[in-house]
Amino acid sequence: MTKNQSRGVVWLVTLTVLVALATVGVVSLLVNIFERKQEARTPFVRLVEVNEISTDPKPWGVNFPQQYDAYLKTADTERTEYGGSNALPPSKLEQDPWLKRLFAGYAFSIDYREARGHAFMLSDQEVTKRVTDVQQAGACLHCHASIVPTYRRIGMEKLGEPVSAETLGESFHQEAVMEGFRAVSRMKYEDVHAEIEQTPDAIADPESSDPHLGGAHPVSCIDCHDPETMAIRVTRPGFVLGIDKLAKSDDPVPHLPSIQAWRDAGSKGSYDPNVHATRQELRSFVCGQCHVEYYCANKMTLTFPWSNGLKMEDLEQEWEQTVFPDAEDGSKGGEFYDYVHKETGTKVFKAQHPEFELWSQGIHARAGVSCSDCHMPYERQGATKVSSHWVRSPMLNINRACQTCHNVPEQELQARVDIIQGRTRSLMDRAAAAMTDMLDAIIEAQAAGASEEELAPIRKLQRKAMWRLDYISSENSKGFHADQEAARILAESADYSRQAQAACYRLTGNSKPAKESVADTTE
Repeated sequence: MTKNQSRGVVWLVTLTVLVALATVGVVSLLVNIFERKQEARTPFVRLVEVNEISTDPKPWGVNFPQQYDAYLKTADTERTEYGGSNALPPSKLEQDPWLKRLFAGYAFSIDYREARGHAFMLSDQEVTKRVTDVQQAGACLHCHASIVPTYRRIGMEKLGEPVSAETLGESFHQEAVMEGFRAVSRMKYEDVHAEIEQTPDAIADPESSDPHLGGAHPVSCIDCHDPETMAIRVTRPGFVLGIDKLAKSDDPVPHLPSIQAWRDAGSKGSYDPNVHATRQELRSFVCGQCHVEYYCANKMTLTFPWSNGLKMEDLEQEWEQTVFPDAEDGSKGGEFYDYVHKETGTKVFKAQHPEFELWSQGIHARAGVSCSDCHMPYERQGATKVSSHWVRSPMLNINRACQTCHNVPEQELQARVDIIQGRTRSLMDRAAAAMTDMLDAIIEAQAAGASEEELAPIRKLQRKAMWRLDYISSENSKGFHADQEAARILAESADYSRQAQAACYRLTGNSKPAKESVADTTE
């Protein structure tokens, strides 16, 4: 064999090996793709049956271990500058003493802490002094507990239907849920909590005397998912009624196209988010069930104030037009208010946590970005794309939460958020300083003998100023959800406080200038 022939044989053998390796590689790739496709077609295996009373997330975790593990991480200990959670949430009252004066006469002046994740929603509420030291309404559990099966049980009892673990677990039964919701809204906190304990959360052992196998649970899987199809759904009656009011209003809602489509179709019947909303809208609606402004004391049914729209003034207008119904003992209802301010005697409104409303005024909502896109971003697990159930600040997950849309470095995105929240914080401090000066001026005017007729317009200014300051300070994004809107609201708060302060000085003849309580900076 010649030298050239030997080289040809070597090249032939080499080429054969390369072709064989390439063939094996291609075949392996195709097999892997086929397996991944098959995996994606069957994202989970139902090993444990869950139904409409499965409030305990553990059985769901058997079928969805990755989502369950992520849900448990909502008991995180990592904090951002303006959010997160600790073993013991820090007190907002210690950080901002002016909150005690803002909430004087209300339970929030006793105990007001940073929020923790979903896994602690119920336990934190059970131990707060706002509940242990003050009588609270059972409506507070509307968002802190997995309460819908209890609504259904009480509703079915009132409708005269047979109640058992089996009948409770058969279907959602919207009529019974609504009936139970109305019955529970005016009950005391401890009574509603006891009712939750009486509602079975699994198919009970007939030989057991305890129908409730797992105790009361915080918001979990069943509150956002259909146990049969796992589809996202809205379960909270407060939201169902509130979003229907919004749909029937004239408020433009370009970020919620299904509402406009429902209006264009003739606004027939009621707007049902589980029927009319898109899946992307539902990824915000499930959050909007609780992260909203609402009335949840016991003078009337829990109410979302969305009859006029979602802007701060729209909510304020509804509260101003609301009249409490007469009580069962025959006492008259009268004008709506949340509490009487202890220092001034003014009837004022208390904002809860209007994240959904403020988000609705921001650029992300208009761009079609849902709450879940940022707080529960998609992630790849094998061949399956799932929404992370570790609900947390996007600043703790910038890569997945932000860089999917914003192709800029993490440091740049973090800096943008820091600027927005820092400026909001500065404006909040200015509005708080104006509020405390206003309270001092009102107290001085009262001490000087000002009449109720003279104080009436000042009380209106006080209510407007405090409502606006509370609206942004209680909203948990520190302005990020809609930075310009947050700045506008805080500016109005400071303005109303200064107007009230000036009016008091005119009554008392006091001409001293307002105190400068914060540095002259916006960053």
